[in-house]
Amino acid sequence: MVTPILVVIVVLALAFDYTNGFHDAANSIATIVSTKVLTPFQAVLWAAFFNFLVFFFVKEHKVAATVSKIVHEQFITLNVILAGLISAISWNLITWWFGIPSSSSHTLIGGFAGAGIANALYMGSSAMSAVNNSYVFTILAYIVLAPVIGLVVAYIVTIIILHICKNARPAVAERWFKRLQLVSSAALSFAHGGNDAQKVMGILYVSMVASHIVAPGGAMPDWIPLACYSAIALGTMSGGWRIVKTMGSKITKITPLEGVSAETAGAITLFFTERFGIPVSTTHTITGSIIGVGLTKRLSAVRWGLTVNIIWAWVITIPVSALIAAGVFSLLRIFLK
Repeated sequence: MVTPILVVIVVLALAFDYTNGFHDAANSIATIVSTKVLTPFQAVLWAAFFNFLVFFFVKEHKVAATVSKIVHEQFITLNVILAGLISAISWNLITWWFGIPSSSSHTLIGGFAGAGIANALYMGSSAMSAVNNSYVFTILAYIVLAPVIGLVVAYIVTIIILHICKNARPAVAERWFKRLQLVSSAALSFAHGGNDAQKVMGILYVSMVASHIVAPGGAMPDWIPLACYSAIALGTMSGGWRIVKTMGSKITKITPLEGVSAETAGAITLFFTERFGIPVSTTHTITGSIIGVGLTKRLSAVRWGLTVNIIWAWVITIPVSALIAAGVFSLLRIFLK
C-alpha cells in the first residue's frame, strides 16, 4: 500500500543516492582532474555516464540483497527506514561540507542499523537481536580490508607498470598514461555505480516489503535500479569539489601513471567485492589505493597527518550515524504515531 511516508522514503532514498554521487564523485575523478587529463566538467560527465551504464549490465543485485538483510525483518518499519535515511543524508552533508572523504555506504548502513536497534529496544528486545550479525561483522571487517586490498593492489600494479616502462621515454609514457587514465577512470566509475547504487536499492526494496507492495523474497521492481543509477549519476554530475581537492592532491601528489594505478586498483577491489555482495566503501577503497601508490615512492610521500584524520572519520561514521538514526527514530515515534 502506497502511503505518504513511503513516498517520502522513496524521495529521500533517491536524494541520498544523489548526495552519494556528489559526495563520492571525488573517488572517480579526483586523480583524472589533478593530473589535468580532463577538466572538472568533462570529468564529472565522464564519471556520471559510467555510473549509469551499469544499469544495462548488472542484473543480479547482490549488494542490495546484503543491505536489505542487515536488520531483521520483524524490526523493520517505515519509521526505521526513514530514520536511517535522515541520519545518512545528514552525515553525508556534514562530511561533504568539511571536505572529509567519509563513507556514504557506511553512513547508510549505520543509520539503518541504528534505527533498527532503537526499534528493537522499544519493542522490548535486546539491541543485538535487531541486526544480522554475520552481515554486520563482514561489513565491519571490510572497513579495514577494503582500503588494505586497494593499497596492496595499487602498490603491486604500480611496481609492475614501472618495471614494464623503465626504458620508455618520459614524455611518451606520460602521453600514453593520460590516455589510459580515461580507461581506468571509466572502470572505477562503473564499479562505483555498481556497488554504491545497490545500497539504496536494498533500502527501497525493504520499504516495498514493509509496505506489503512486494512479498518477502519477491523480485525487485524494475523501476528501483533505474531510479537509483539515475540518481547517483546525476549526483556525480554535480561534483564534490571540496573532497576532490583532498583526494586529488592532499594525500599524495599524483601523476598520470599513478592515477592509472590507483584507479585500476580501486576498480579491481570494487568488482571483487560486488561479485560477492559485500557493500564496501568506495571512498575507503580508492583512498587506500592512492596511499599504495604513494608508498611506491617513499613513506614520506604520503601525508600521514591527513590520512590519520581521514581514518578517524571512517571509524566514527557508523556509530555516529547509528546514534543520529536512533534519535531521529525516537522523534518519529512521537510525531508520527
